[in-house]
Amino acid sequence: MAAVKRKRHGEGGPEAKKPKGKGKKAGAPAKQTPPAPKKVEEEEEYRIPGPVSKGKWKNKERVLIFSSRGINFRTRHLMQDLRTLMPHSKADNKMDRKDKLFVINEVCEIKNCNKCIYFEAKKKQDLYMWFSNSPQGPSAKFLVQNIHTLAELKMTGNCLRGSRPLLSFDPTFDESPHYSLIKELLIQIFCTPQYHPKSQPFVDHVFTFTIMDNRIWFRNYQIIEEDAALVEIGPRFVLNLIKIFQGSFGGPTLYENPHYQSPNMHRRIVRMATAAKYREKQQVKDVQRLKKKEDRTVIAEDPTDDVFKTPAEEKPVEILFVKPEPKVSLKTKKKKIHKRQRKMKQKALKTKKAE
Repeated sequence: MAAVKRKRHGEGGPEAKKPKGKGKKAGAPAKQTPPAPKKVEEEEEYRIPGPVSKGKWKNKERVLIFSSRGINFRTRHLMQDLRTLMPHSKADNKMDRKDKLFVINEVCEIKNCNKCIYFEAKKKQDLYMWFSNSPQGPSAKFLVQNIHTLAELKMTGNCLRGSRPLLSFDPTFDESPHYSLIKELLIQIFCTPQYHPKSQPFVDHVFTFTIMDNRIWFRNYQIIEEDAALVEIGPRFVLNLIKIFQGSFGGPTLYENPHYQSPNMHRRIVRMATAAKYREKQQVKDVQRLKKKEDRTVIAEDPTDDVFKTPAEEKPVEILFVKPEPKVSLKTKKKKIHKRQRKMKQKALKTKKAE
């Protein structure tokens, strides 16, 4: 038998068969009697309620997270951690380093994303991160330092996968215009939209962005319900701002960080410092060699130096006309004693045999 759908609001089930009435015409309609109040209450008790309204997904922000070729394992793990923490993110294949950055806007359009986090690797040791609002802009370029991933930290904190985070910003973000622009860009990228299909309706962790030493420090903490304490989850990294552009991945420069020092310049300064130390050591050695080669100045003897010297007593000289006896060591004496004892024993044995 085919299953019959039951109506939700208690409008009755399938039509029941009408009993054959005696003395009544088959075609005559039956009189509808109003239902008793008790029956209405029973029907409402067993009625299936409608679905709870979860609201409408209005903020349809989608973030594309991908990288260029040549990244190391730590960058790959960091990229995967950000994808797990952001349910509204999308992934894509690695981009070739020969391609220009404007191609990313087309990739975002194909993936139906309006925000982008792009990891750019250079020299297999320097990592740059781009935050961009595609395709109009603005965009910001950062140097990533001190990367620690979730698997590397092994912190005690934990959070539900897909839960929505709180965003905590340092008050210095509101003091300067370039930091306020970065703050708005970070809010639109890291904030999970409400009622997103892949998100959970819980808030159990915090993303903190603090400014120290002209750098932005990112941390992820768990919120403990008992006393609202914070326990770090990970990952953690530091963003050093380089430039802010008006367009997406290019355009006129809105801000350039005067405190920024490129990694190549930093490595050059370190090499120069080590070379300067080596040069100093070599100079000291050369000075010491020159001092040794210089002629020593002869200082005249001072007659007053021997005033307090007392002459030693002279021993009389003994002339020996006979050769002195050689000194016998203890070892040779012991050997002679052992030889005598052996000879005495041998003589005693011979005398016994003769008798």
